[in-house]
Amino acid sequence: MDFLKKILLWIIGLSITAGVIIVLFALYANFSDGKRAGEVIKISKKGYIFKTYEGQLNTGGFGDMDGDITSSIWHFSVKRDNQEVLDQLDNAIDGGYRVKLYYDEKYIKVPFLGETKYFVTKVEKVTMSK
Repeated sequence: MDFLKKILLWIIGLSITAGVIIVLFALYANFSDGKRAGEVIKISKKGYIFKTYEGQLNTGGFGDMDGDITSSIWHFSVKRDNQEVLDQLDNAIDGGYRVKLYYDEKYIKVPFLGETKYFVTKVEKVTMSK
């Protein structure tokens, strides 16, 4: 009987350890990183319990077969402790200028961090070259 208890405790311990590792991986590991350019059209604080910052970037239009232009909106999140990025996004909306957003893509959406898998980490103003 003691042998079965030891096996059961080992299984429980390994399950808890694996669960903790999976949660930490989901929170801190990045699937990819990259950048997108466009005009920030929205930044908002959302949520009932966990307040998150969510935004939209208009990356420009693409023509279809009929010659119509369709808008391409990219949704992103900003971690609530990243006040510098939030201020830069507010300035971009107020100034109406194009920006380049650097982001990290997580493996999964984590509801208490943001509504998307894309977290903006840096903002740069785009200067148009002649």
